[in-house]
Parts: sequence; structure tokens; C-alpha cells
Amino acid sequence: MSGTPTSPATPGTGPLAGLKVIEICNTIAGPACTRLLADFGADVIKIEPPEGDPVRQMGRHVGDVSLYAASILRNKRSIALDLKTPQGREVAAELIARADILVENNRPGVMERLGLGFDALSARNPGLVMVRISGYGQSGPYAERPGYGAICEAVGGVRHMTGDPDRPPARVALATTDYLSSVYAAFGAVTAIHARTKTGKGQVVDVALYEAAFTQMEPVVPAFEKLGQVPMREGSNLPSMAPNSSYPTRDGGWVLIAANSQPTWRRLVAVMQQPELLTDPRFETIQARGKPENMKAIDAVIAEWTRGFDAAPLEELLREGEVPTTRVYTIADIYADPHFRSRAMLPQVPHPVLGHTTQSGVVPRLSATPGGIRHTGPDLGADTRTVLTDELGLGAERIDELAAAGAVRLPVGH
Repeated sequence: MSGTPTSPATPGTGPLAGLKVIEICNTIAGPACTRLLADFGADVIKIEPPEGDPVRQMGRHVGDVSLYAASILRNKRSIALDLKTPQGREVAAELIARADILVENNRPGVMERLGLGFDALSARNPGLVMVRISGYGQSGPYAERPGYGAICEAVGGVRHMTGDPDRPPARVALATTDYLSSVYAAFGAVTAIHARTKTGKGQVVDVALYEAAFTQMEPVVPAFEKLGQVPMREGSNLPSMAPNSSYPTRDGGWVLIAANSQPTWRRLVAVMQQPELLTDPRFETIQARGKPENMKAIDAVIAEWTRGFDAAPLEELLREGEVPTTRVYTIADIYADPHFRSRAMLPQVPHPVLGHTTQSGVVPRLSATPGGIRHTGPDLGADTRTVLTDELGLGAERIDELAAAGAVRLPVGH
């Protein structure tokens, strides 16, 4: 089973219902930000170039259907608009003039060159909140550098700390910095909208990928200034805290054990039936276990013990002993897990070609005004005609003129 079917949210509902958002974004951080806003009811109109957002070519496909786009573009409307044409820019400006929020993730200066900078847009729409996502922010000596998430997590210090100590810096095989940035961007957007209720004026929300990555360094920053410490890679360990790592099992799996506190450490030793560990001076206190040489020693002892068990029974044994633990899940484990299903984290979203796609659920979970999934990600330009008609009041003849000029792209049959 791929998960419980989703109950589509009713259009116009959700805590952000009534907010109109224009998205001029590509790939991940920007579209993920507006997907968050759309999940909670905002009306998001995604402006795509005639060739489409490159995210439509990313990830796995079933035939011509992008599974990634079905999820990250859900709950949005798509209009295919060529901003390289004066007519396309005029249409974009008209849509933004009627919007509450504009989210864009171009390099600084691009929107200004298109005549869509904040000064020009806010002159027509003083309440506009413009969310700008870039690699290095809108100011500073690196502002015009291109910056992807992987590059910016290296600048932010995160890459240096990722991986094993005896190997080069590694990367997480997911767009973690992009998604973290998208959350900061969405938070900034709703914060600015809240401020607008008091001032009546919009503002710019400046989100830099490298800064989002850098926020994860919060405990490292004061330690360097006061103690001169440059932390190194710890592999699967939690720095200065042991035991807290992934340990191998007999069947080739991995079990993560987090015995951080003294009571939990004592419970782990009881499960292992090795009471002599409690009086070993290397392991008697949290501080002692946190020393690098002692961390390696205790990890070796625990790994030798865990290799005597298969992952599932070991996980159960540790849980019965009230030791925080879990198998290291694969995506197959997640699909089989009852907790994910009961929390609606694997909703089945209807799809016109595939029947449905299973997507990640809506986060966060609000008790009174929850978000929801209204529809899957639309085809490129699927809503071009209806957006131009409903939002700008353009007639069929004018829309056909824009299409003939190459300013908009209409889907086949529209």
C-alpha cells in the first residue's frame, strides 16, 4: 500500500486563503517555499518560461510525467509566460500589481533588468511583499555570484562538518539547504504579511541560501570565538556526545542508538548486560564519554555488541529497555511504517495520467486550520488562459494575440 488517500482540500480554504502569491522561481528553494504557502490555502500562480521550470526535468519520471513536479508544484496554477518579451513582462507586472506576495529566486539584478524590481512594483502595489531567494543575498561582495544549495552549504560551514573524519567532506544526497531556505522564506513571507496589517506597507524578504545553511552552525559560532575551536567531521556521531551513532547489525542493517543522558546510558548498559562499563572511568560521565578517544572506544564496544543481532529484534530489545533507538529507515521502510500512514504523511493525490501519485504530507500540522492538498502539480501552462481571463479580464482575442506574439504559451487544445 502506498498510503491512505488524501481528502482534497476545498479551494479557498486554509489559514492563508485570500492571499494571492505570484511565483517567478525555478528548481527547488523558491518552488518549495510557494508549495508551503499553497498547502495552507494561498492562491499561487506560478509564472514559468515557455520551456517550463527545470524542476519538471528533475527526479524520476513515469513516461513524460515528472513525479517531482507533481509534488513540488501541487496546489498551484501554472501560466507559461515569456518574460523576455515586453508583452510578457507587462502581463507579469499586471499580475503582481494584484498580488500580496511575489516570490522570486533569480540572481540579484535580474528582476530589476526586467523592470520588475521592488521599487517599480511597490510603486504600483505598496502592500506587496517581495520574497527574494538567492545564493548570497541581495547585498554584499558575493551577491551576484551564482549559488546553488550545495555551493552555499560549503560557504556556510556545513559541508566541512559533514562526513567521516578520515574522508573528504561529504554531502547529503538531498537538497537540504534549499528546503531549509524555503522554510525561512515562507516564514519571512507570513511575518511580513503580519507586519503589513499594522503598517499597510509591504517589504522585501531577503533569504540567502548560505545564511540558511549557516544557521545550523549556531553552537559552533560562539565556541570558535571564545575557545578557538574548529570542529571536524564526526561521521555518524553527535559531536561531544556518546553514545549517539549508527551501529551495524548482523543482517547488514544499521540501528541508531542515542543514549545521551546518564539515566539513558545506564539503561543501555543494562540491556547490553555489561555492568562493568558503568565503572570504567572513560565512560562514567557525559563529559568523559564526549572525549574523542573515549567516543571511539565506546562506539567500538557497542558495535561489537550490536553485530550479534538482526536489526528488527535489536530495535525491539532496546525499545523495551527504554533506550531511544530506531533502525535507519529506507524509503521502503517508510512506506511500510504504520506511523507514517496514520499521520497522513503518504497521501495519495489524484493524477490525471497516473491515477494518483503518493506524495509527502503537509507539514506543519495545525489543529484548527490545517493545510491540505487540493490538486497535483499542473502541466506547464495549464492555467494560462483561465489566469489571464479571471485575474486580468482579458478576452479570448487578446489572449490569442499574446500567444501569437510568443508572450504566452497555451496548452494544446486551449
